[in-house]
Amino acid sequence: MAAELTMQTVVLKVTMSCEGCAGAVRRVLSKMEGVETFDIDLKEQKVTVKGNVKPEDVFQTVSKSGKKTSYWEGEATAPSAPAPVAEAALSTEAEAPAAEAAPEITPVKPDA
Repeated sequence: MAAELTMQTVVLKVTMSCEGCAGAVRRVLSKMEGVETFDIDLKEQKVTVKGNVKPEDVFQTVSKSGKKTSYWEGEATAPSAPAPVAEAALSTEAEAPAAEAAPEITPVKPDA
């Protein structure tokens, strides 16, 4: 399975209010397999992880610290990130004919 993983840089926004919060994130990351380095910026509430890891695995691991976690805006963390966008576009097109069929529903007449 390790052969599938490639060197990644994952950047997360993690709500941390003190050194204790940063310590909780530090603990979970130090135990995570594949992590080579990580940087926790308490002031920016930014966690940067480098290693042979999957972005979603890093996200899940950091979430286990109990801190609110999200992907850092504007930084591509996953090479697979464009795929969900493409799937969303396809599903929108697939739903379009169903939306066009909706006007065929006859309105219920109000009781007088």
